Amino acid sequence: MLSLDFDARNFPARLDAFCRAAAAPAGVSASVARILADVRSGGDRAVARLAAKFDGVRLKPADFRVSRRELAAAARGLPAAQREAILQALAGVVDFNRRLLPAAWSARNPQGARVGEKFDPIRRVGVYVPGGHAPLVSTVLMTAVLARIAGCPEIAAFTPARGGGEVAPGVLAALHLAGITEVYRIGGVQAIGAMAYGTATIPAVDKIFGPGNAYVCEAKRQVFGTVGIDSLPGPSELMVIADATARPDFAAADLLAQAEHGSGRERIYLVGLSARVIGDIAAAVALQVRDAGSSPGLRRVLEEGFLSVRVRTLSQAAAVANRVAPEHLELLVKPAAAAALTEAVTTAGAIMVGNDTPTALGDFTAGPSHVLPTAGTGRFLSGLRVDDFIRRTSVVRYDRASVRRAAPVVAAFSAMEQLPLHGRSLTIRVE
Repeated sequence: MLSLDFDARNFPARLDAFCRAAAAPAGVSASVARILADVRSGGDRAVARLAAKFDGVRLKPADFRVSRRELAAAARGLPAAQREAILQALAGVVDFNRRLLPAAWSARNPQGARVGEKFDPIRRVGVYVPGGHAPLVSTVLMTAVLARIAGCPEIAAFTPARGGGEVAPGVLAALHLAGITEVYRIGGVQAIGAMAYGTATIPAVDKIFGPGNAYVCEAKRQVFGTVGIDSLPGPSELMVIADATARPDFAAADLLAQAEHGSGRERIYLVGLSARVIGDIAAAVALQVRDAGSSPGLRRVLEEGFLSVRVRTLSQAAAVANRVAPEHLELLVKPAAAAALTEAVTTAGAIMVGNDTPTALGDFTAGPSHVLPTAGTGRFLSGLRVDDFIRRTSVVRYDRASVRRAAPVVAAFSAMEQLPLHGRSLTIRVE
């Protein structure tokens, strides 16, 4: 664990350096570009070849799509407790996100014209569901279900297959329970390429959603403009701000939970209001790792991606959080302090308040999507919402009276911008 002190002279630079160290490995951009170009030119054959190369699965184009029968069988074979868990989490996601649906509106502007907005679901969307080290069943609910609520007519889900062509049964079951019927057993950069460019078997989408590893995120970045993307959610991040009221065992469990995703590039931050708080939580982390064991990825996070920051005031803690812009932020502090920090922190993807609100609740069942900005992008991005699946169109209607009122304004701007025909398009109506 690396330790920093907020009052140290070079603290901002050292904090920024730690955050930048989580950047994608060198060479990822060029490698992704080659794969995308291969998919764009080679279509189905390239997708099949790349699936064999990277996932060890041999597929013919006719095998890309998961049948409805396979989806239904996965749901039937799911243990009852797991099925009930998916349904309960689905209900929470639906309840939260239905409240966010935008409504059309219309009003008169100052010139008397009728102006407003209408909202339409994006016609065809693609959802990426990671399925490598950890098959993210919950990502189905946090992405595809939002598309269903938004009313998207076509929702295509993509998830990696294993060596024999099998897809994680929990992912298939969740897709079936969420009402998704177009599912492809394709993952990685080749899935992003197929979504963006289309193949003979896979129609292109209009926008891509979902988290992924460094290669998937870079692929989304490179296809932006050909299609829309939601954001670039990469390896998981958690910041815990703790005072003397924090339960060290709770904080340690939460930090380790976000470090276990497996890439080794996750980042966990412990911001303590005293050296004793930091020491107690660090000791709890060491104890829990010793008792539970750890994977190579988790050990790498603890050695290279675990930062503690000693602060002395809530304003310092908020400053650290706003600079890092963590994906998840836990406030394990007194209630009054939690209220103050909730107001002061403006860049976190999601804020979990109190000792009884671990980040795992947000990951699986609380309601908001767990697709959240990472790597500092919370400075200008927010977590995934149902309106990300919806297009907004402005609607304007003038009549003869309101055109007359607007004509002097248009004339002035057309003169300033040296666009006389813009002005003429108004004067021809009022002469």
